[in-house]
Amino acid sequence: MTAPARLIAVSMADLPDYPISRSERLPELAFVKWIPSQWLQSKGFTRCTYECQGMARALFDLATAQSPIGTLPDDDEALAFLLHVDLSRWRAMRNLGDLGPLRNWVPCVSDGEVRLMHRVVTQQLEDVLARREVREMSRGAQAEAKRLARLSEGLVKAGLSVAIAGDAVLLARMDAWLGQTWRGNRTQMSYLRAIEQARTERWI
Repeated sequence: MTAPARLIAVSMADLPDYPISRSERLPELAFVKWIPSQWLQSKGFTRCTYECQGMARALFDLATAQSPIGTLPDDDEALAFLLHVDLSRWRAMRNLGDLGPLRNWVPCVSDGEVRLMHRVVTQQLEDVLARREVREMSRGAQAEAKRLARLSEGLVKAGLSVAIAGDAVLLARMDAWLGQTWRGNRTQMSYLRAIEQARTERWI
């Protein structure tokens, strides 16, 4: 029989800070990796009961909707409520310690609140957020390339040579100036104004 987990007093100052901000939310329809082979080789699968495994997997998923994402409240009543089980049943499961549903969940601090974090859950969510950032950067780069291409075409129509209108440094300066001074859609007038500014500043 497994001995109940012992409660050890730990200062909040000794707990690690949770690395994901409370302001972060999972993107809609985000894909969070679940690696079957990793789970099947873990002690959580090989040693825990199926009831415990079911609760553990539910807690993984529930954590993705918490604040901050990837954490759980360090509160038995809140955890029992999330799992839809009686408080007494949850406490019995938690007392299983290393063979319970909270296996490998450890205390951490987020904005002064003690929460529970799991290394694997945290890593997977950081991966989701990193992939989102890469996608956003990619979309931003594509949008910038299209905007500069339209600017170059507009400058040619406004009378500049193809060579001058294709100068990357000039386009970047004009694009930045238009971004600061022109409101609304960029029309032919905006390109003429940009040419005037470029001549005033001796960019061309």
